[in-house]
Amino acid sequence: MAKAKVKKDQSPCSGSLGKTANTPKQKRKQKQRKFWQNHPKITTKTGETKKVSLLLPPKGPQEFSSNWKALQELLKPKENQALPATTLAKCPKKDQKVSEKKTEESVPQKSGHKINGGITSVSAIAKGAKAPSQATPTKAAEKSDEVSKGKKRKIMAEATDTEHQGKKPQGEAQPQPPKVDIWFDDVDPDDIEAALGPEAGRVAREMQGITDTRSPTVDKILVKERAFEGLTRTVAMDCEMVGVGMDGEESILARVSIVNLFGKCVYDKYVKPTERVTDYRTAVSGIRPEDVKKGEPFKVVQKEVSEILRGRTLVGHAVHNDLKILFLDHPKKAIRDTQKYKPFKQKVKSGRPSLKLLCEKILNVKVQTGEHCSVQDAQAAMRLYTMEKKSWEVAIKAKYTGVMPVDRKSKGPQKDKQCPQ
Repeated sequence: MAKAKVKKDQSPCSGSLGKTANTPKQKRKQKQRKFWQNHPKITTKTGETKKVSLLLPPKGPQEFSSNWKALQELLKPKENQALPATTLAKCPKKDQKVSEKKTEESVPQKSGHKINGGITSVSAIAKGAKAPSQATPTKAAEKSDEVSKGKKRKIMAEATDTEHQGKKPQGEAQPQPPKVDIWFDDVDPDDIEAALGPEAGRVAREMQGITDTRSPTVDKILVKERAFEGLTRTVAMDCEMVGVGMDGEESILARVSIVNLFGKCVYDKYVKPTERVTDYRTAVSGIRPEDVKKGEPFKVVQKEVSEILRGRTLVGHAVHNDLKILFLDHPKKAIRDTQKYKPFKQKVKSGRPSLKLLCEKILNVKVQTGEHCSVQDAQAAMRLYTMEKKSWEVAIKAKYTGVMPVDRKSKGPQKDKQCPQ
């Protein structure tokens, strides 16, 4: 007898059923598919592509003109672009997304024009072309509402702060800015001018209520513009004195000024008095008590001046008085005194001409009209020297070397003419 085959029971764990049964991984994948299929971003993208596919080129002239008008309206710049980038950057990304959704929902879709039997909306054209829409007052109001509440509060707080700080209305005229105030106290304007320039000196005089006796033409004649401002081989010196003693007849040093060959001030200092001052001679010397109080000690100034004069030609008017008050000596060969120069005496017809007279007659400049300034006096003496420098140096060379100057016309020694000192 043939053996009967026993049929195996198909258990639920069999392979066929195992293939159809959903494992946890498959369930997870199915959920992910459903989630991403129903995701708003993907649905909007698919909707956009479908709407864009409806766009067809116009055929009739009416359709063409209407589409052209719609495109022109869409290509106009948005008001959003006019807003500064800082305000957009400061807004968080979440607020921007929410505002975009609000604008999409709030703006109604206008009925479009018929193109080949199909109706296209203006919003679809805007999405497909990605062009900015026309700016209207309603949209501007909507965009202003897009700003977050927190930012609005900050803006309101800033506005209230400015109001509390005393902000004046636009109708009232704003006060003019104050004039430049000098930052030095009890300093002579001449010193400020020598250190910082003529503009600073002018401001200092205005603040102190001092009238500038020097005209701009005087400075142009006495000082060479854009010239070397350091020490040169020839320097000019002038000193100002104050009176001491019972009647104030005796003099002591109060100020020393030295300029170079081009009239640039290289040294200018006040000196502390070694004795009690009985007469400051302000009307002539221009020295005041506050000037000498902050001055340098006499020995320091004496040492500095002697170092500057060493090995240099010294120019001045009545220089022997300045050297005497400084207790210094200088070689006569290296001194050029404008008071003792004979051609100057002959021109002004005076045996002991003053510096003021020499400047008026030779330089056509008025100096020492009010208070004297040692810097200006030294500049005037240097300018007189530079005018006669060539002939003066020839005469000095002839005097100390014994070689008589040669007259170019006669080509012989000038025996009759005396060499000036």
